[in-house]
Amino acid sequence: MSGKKVLVVDDDVKTVELVKLYLNRDGYHVITSYNGKEALRLAREGHPDLIVLDLMLPGMNGLDVCRILRQESDVPIIMLTALTTDDDRLTGLNLGADDYVSKPFSPRELAARVRAVLRRLPGERGPEKVTHGDLTINFLKHEAYLSEKSLNLTPIEFKILGVLAKEPGRVFSRAQIIENALGQDFESFDRTIDVHILKLRRKLEKDSRHPKFIKTIYGSGYKLMENNNGS
Repeated sequence: MSGKKVLVVDDDVKTVELVKLYLNRDGYHVITSYNGKEALRLAREGHPDLIVLDLMLPGMNGLDVCRILRQESDVPIIMLTALTTDDDRLTGLNLGADDYVSKPFSPRELAARVRAVLRRLPGERGPEKVTHGDLTINFLKHEAYLSEKSLNLTPIEFKILGVLAKEPGRVFSRAQIIENALGQDFESFDRTIDVHILKLRRKLEKDSRHPKFIKTIYGSGYKLMENNNGS
């Protein structure tokens, strides 16, 4: 993990310096920014391996920065914010954030989150592309196709489908999907997985009431079927 580049963005100088100190101790090369527009420029020019991004920034807020970056790359993003409502978290995650840390926070915990997210980088955690029948998922391009037609998945839908597709036939509990797809503890959100699965089925299945791709294992969770005939 040592040697990876992390961009830390926050308008509070003390917060930036504290996070930088802890990440430097872990061997990361840290670059910093204090506003959204500069963060976007540094992300484009500096090609960091991960971004720690505050939500409330001058000029351009963190959600806008995240939204723009997700149109251009799949660089991991950890949102850092004092806003802690369920809607705030889900908004960030649906825009493509990989993790969410609430202020006030422990810099040691944040450093651990950075390590955890970087361990899930595509090049370190599995194939760049998987194919199951007519379904193709390209992790590098962050794209999914069914019969060569784009599924137009949201970032969180893509992550959930990716978890299931990397191990077809394996049953994942809601908690395991959350852990593997979102990378953090969201017990209070686990039923939202059902909502995202429902949306995925609407995009994947001809008849979402009789799914051929994602099967519900009652009392256990979900799995991607190893073939597409319902078994």
